[in-house]
Amino acid sequence: MDLSTSLQTFPGIGPVKAKALARLGLENVGDLLRWYPRDHEDRSQIYSLAETPEEPCCVLAMVAETPRTSYIRKGLSLTKCRIVDGAAQAEVTFFNQDYVRESLRRGESYIFYGRVERFGNQKKLTNPVFEPEGKARFTGRIMPVYPLTAGISNNRLAGMVLRCVEECAGLFPDELPPGLRQSYTLASEEYAIQNIHFPKDWEALELARRRLAFEELFILSCGMAFLRKRRGAVEGRRFPQREPGDFLKLLPFSPTGAQRRAMEEIAADLTSGRPMNRLVQGDVGSGKTAVAAFGAWLAHEGGVQCAMMAPTEILARQHYETLSALLEPAGIRVGLLVGSLKPSEKKAVHQALARGEIDLAVGTHALLSAGVAYQDLGLVITDEQHRFGVGQRSALSAKAEIPPHVLVMSATPIPRTLALLIYGDLDVTVLDELPPGRTPVETYLVGEDKRQRMYGFVRKHVMEGRQVYIICPAVEEGEGMDLKAVTAYAKDLQERVFPDLRVGFVHGKLKSGEKEAVMSAFSGGTLDVLVSTTVVEVGVDVPNATLMIIENADRFGLSQLHQLRGRVGRGKWQSTCVLVSSNRAPETRERMKYFCSTTDGFKIAEKDLELRGPGDFFGARQHGLPTLKAADFAGDTRLLKEAQQAAGEVLDADPGLEKPENRPLKEKIRRLFAEDGDIFN
Repeated sequence: MDLSTSLQTFPGIGPVKAKALARLGLENVGDLLRWYPRDHEDRSQIYSLAETPEEPCCVLAMVAETPRTSYIRKGLSLTKCRIVDGAAQAEVTFFNQDYVRESLRRGESYIFYGRVERFGNQKKLTNPVFEPEGKARFTGRIMPVYPLTAGISNNRLAGMVLRCVEECAGLFPDELPPGLRQSYTLASEEYAIQNIHFPKDWEALELARRRLAFEELFILSCGMAFLRKRRGAVEGRRFPQREPGDFLKLLPFSPTGAQRRAMEEIAADLTSGRPMNRLVQGDVGSGKTAVAAFGAWLAHEGGVQCAMMAPTEILARQHYETLSALLEPAGIRVGLLVGSLKPSEKKAVHQALARGEIDLAVGTHALLSAGVAYQDLGLVITDEQHRFGVGQRSALSAKAEIPPHVLVMSATPIPRTLALLIYGDLDVTVLDELPPGRTPVETYLVGEDKRQRMYGFVRKHVMEGRQVYIICPAVEEGEGMDLKAVTAYAKDLQERVFPDLRVGFVHGKLKSGEKEAVMSAFSGGTLDVLVSTTVVEVGVDVPNATLMIIENADRFGLSQLHQLRGRVGRGKWQSTCVLVSSNRAPETRERMKYFCSTTDGFKIAEKDLELRGPGDFFGARQHGLPTLKAADFAGDTRLLKEAQQAAGEVLDADPGLEKPENRPLKEKIRRLFAEDGDIFN
């Protein structure tokens, strides 16, 4: 067996199980060893039944009677038996696990892992894991808990990993230079792989995690340093200095201090002689469009074209209308290029772009299509960065003769430590002020018992001429236990709850044309209630929508809830967001109440990072930078600083990573940044 050995060669892994493993990205032994546990359970200590702690633990006990199965109803069976040790006894119950009758033999001893509950003098265990005494693989040790998929149990995956660790943990090359490992007290690769999966104790687990997390952050920091270095070495267009007052006269409002600061930074970039690569991140409604318009105005003043790419057609049309109204008085010709244009219309736009008759092209991915040529593209603006990959940004930039300036707009507030790493190849500007006159959205948390009152609230908003969003976590019934599903819920609302209102629905499984049609109907006011999944998270601006209801709100991260809440509160009316959740878990209630207490997206992002780790930001991102497996930004800030310091030291001593001891490192960076293959050029 080696790192490339297919998992299909393992006993019990046929085509169906192999397909399930492939869903997790697991196809060979190397993949499996890099599939790090999401948690570990302490099964290392064995307790007597009389002295068990409140949390799950291991007990060694003998089966005192043959297990018996009773069938309660169709689809539900209970298998029970009594277990004893020298000090006490307990009743064990298994739901729908009839095989237990054959697996547990009377008079034999087993190690059971589970929570021992007390009911008066009685002790009970429900669905414990068990293994015969003397043959234990997954009890009497610290046990890994893996991210799973349907059809693959934790025990099966752990069994496969254990075999791989025993035979192959030493086959990974150690790509960190020996001097670096010594300076930063890092374990060897082999030790880290063995102990991240099956640690011999908690200290070994921490040493393994530190090594693997440090390596990820170090490689990422090195890669970012290369991106910055490469960027600094390129000459860019130098735009002429312009008096921003001429642009400010075009605005129908006075910009905030944060908007002015962003404009100054953009103007400095565009006149510096090196290509701008700037991220402007601002909360919903912080005025990013005006900042983008300023960039387009400067490009026009510099005699070049500008392209602005949005993630959806409806958003592209909205930007087109806003920017046309704002910039055409200054003589800037704005064109729209989206997939749904007629062939003749597309051809006309293509020709106008090639002849330089369009100064600002606004569109979707259509701006990247093969037939599109610009006369002189000098500035690329992408909206909602987490919907675009680095590759798409590069594809648009490639349509320019000279490297264009790049401005990235994101409405996803990201804590600064995370932003500097995710967008390490970009300079970061934060719009941290809201324009005056924007009323914060009032947010409430309600339980299932308030549903009828909530429906009354929906009707009140619609009767006042306003519109309502209702968000569900699932598309169809059966996707999750008791989750509201868009299709069935919309049907129920239309037929039973609001037969007199116009209810529509939209979700990600609809064809893009169908989605656009529903969103346009809602935007145009021909729907009162829109039932949707999170596809509206980055959506069209509907100032008339004043109520956002989020069903099963506990299923969403705070940052995602914040994006959804940002869909309302865009008009002149007071808007409300209602979170519906019957989850009574204290930590869930605390999270929901925190969300209700603030509308500051950056505070919410910090809290989300603290509570959930970086998954919320990395999960939605298709950025092209590698997703981290071992590092955790909430807990690894100090480690990140150490890794960045180490990257600086290594690159100062060997800028091109040409020394023999650094070549494996260079190759690893190249692999990690596979999407951005020209990182070293």
